[in-house]
Amino acid sequence: MLAILGFQFESPTSWLRSIWTYRLVRWVLGLVFVYAGLVKLVDPQSFGAVVGGYGLLPVGLVGPVSILLPGLEVLAGLGLVLDARGSLGAILGMTFIFLVVLSYGIWLGLDVDCGCYGPGDAQGAAFHGLRQALVRDLGMLIVIGYAYWWRRAVAALPGVRYRRCF
Repeated sequence: MLAILGFQFESPTSWLRSIWTYRLVRWVLGLVFVYAGLVKLVDPQSFGAVVGGYGLLPVGLVGPVSILLPGLEVLAGLGLVLDARGSLGAILGMTFIFLVVLSYGIWLGLDVDCGCYGPGDAQGAAFHGLRQALVRDLGMLIVIGYAYWWRRAVAALPGVRYRRCF
């Protein structure tokens, strides 16, 4: 028997199958996206400058993307917290795009803020952390993979009571 935070588990890995572990992972990942989106929405012009620094978009698209992307982050994050259908897929898609953009910036040797948590991100300002952001996003990809695994493998087991909110 293993006890973590007052919960009893049969084996050292049974906590991975716990609905509470899945919920905690989902809530934390969702709140990370909500926070990241809200911080960028507070100052879309500065975030637009970060987006423009990558040189991937035509100038006319930088402004709309600097508002739409953070808005999508907030909506997908809230959806994940509430376990709404499609929210995990949206977060997976955004994370994949972020990984591609960060890899592109590293490949070109760009000295830009990653823009992950808005302009003025302490880590981004201190390290111009494209590599650190890439590692962090790869970690998020593992967490997303866990959530997909839980939904497909564990939620389908007999006796597991799992139902999406909507």
